[in-house]
Amino acid sequence: MVVGFPFSQEEKEGYLLREFKESVDSEELIWHRDKKDRVVEVIQSQDWMIQLDNELPIRLKEGRKYFIPKETYHRIHKGKGDLVVKIYED
Repeated sequence: MVVGFPFSQEEKEGYLLREFKESVDSEELIWHRDKKDRVVEVIQSQDWMIQLDNELPIRLKEGRKYFIPKETYHRIHKGKGDLVVKIYED
């Protein structure tokens, strides 16, 4: 785990590999915003969802990419199993 965060993360060539374990407490998955634009590519997900500010949650689909504009509030909703994503930042 990354200290103070509900996920583990590895820096790779050009992206971050981030994993949320099934055992994560849903209360740790809080609204937040990032300082840079991000593209999130879903590697593994079963019923996990993402919610952007003023939008309904949408199911994360394996193999799909999602754009999160910088300074946009968003959060993850827990599903089954682990969630694994690649994160690309501008």
